[in-house]
Amino acid sequence: MAVVQGFEVSEGVLEHGMPYLAFGQGNPLVFLRWFMPDHANPTGWMRKSEVKTMAPLARRFRVYAVNRAPGMAAGTTMADIAREHAEALLAEFGGPVDVLGISSGGSLALQLAADQPRAVRRLVVASSGYHLEDSARQSQMKYATAAAAGKRSLQHLLTQGIESPLKARLVGAVGWLADPLVRPKNPADTLAFVHAEDAFDLDGRLADITAPTLIIGGDHDEYYSTDTFRHTADGIPSARLEIYPDTNHLGAIKHPRFAEDVTEFLTAATP
Repeated sequence: MAVVQGFEVSEGVLEHGMPYLAFGQGNPLVFLRWFMPDHANPTGWMRKSEVKTMAPLARRFRVYAVNRAPGMAAGTTMADIAREHAEALLAEFGGPVDVLGISSGGSLALQLAADQPRAVRRLVVASSGYHLEDSARQSQMKYATAAAAGKRSLQHLLTQGIESPLKARLVGAVGWLADPLVRPKNPADTLAFVHAEDAFDLDGRLADITAPTLIIGGDHDEYYSTDTFRHTADGIPSARLEIYPDTNHLGAIKHPRFAEDVTEFLTAATP
């Protein structure tokens, strides 16, 4: 056990080989991670950044930061991934648990709640929606296919949503130079997950989500429109929607209201 950002952080593996970090105090909150280059626990500065981002919630909950299992087979679907997560969470916690999905983790969280309601007590989805929009789909696929081919690929993710051509070129150059430092160790995992999320679309299935749900997004999100956030919330029975003004994709989870809104929602009395 190591101390990171003032928290004692333990490391483990759930059923099906899903790695996790656990830190904080209180009732369990399963955090399904955003898009990750590797199906592993982050290390170094990435671990510090993750713990720092989740710190406001870890002061109220025991956060379990869970990643997808390594060795993901080609052709795996989001439903397959959700089924494995349900089995792992039920084995670990013995019943439904609160789930927070952010970005790509939000796609998985929505699939999990729709397909496996027995595993989810309450659901929070941040910076994500019922499907990937075209720009996000294209940038992720370019990244994953380039990485699988052994080519530099980070610039495809970093330049997403940058309107200025000059800024996009500068950021792309930085990504090209930094790529070897964060290149996936097993790019086949990355490509398999990207294909799964590429096909993800819960339009028409949102009403299957019965867990109380909170959707959070920023009105300047580079990957998801406010229409997508609203459509997602409107399709889930009695879902609550929070749109943060002047806030981008990553900014939503760092917004001053984020931890407060999530905590209030998860600790509210059952109607």
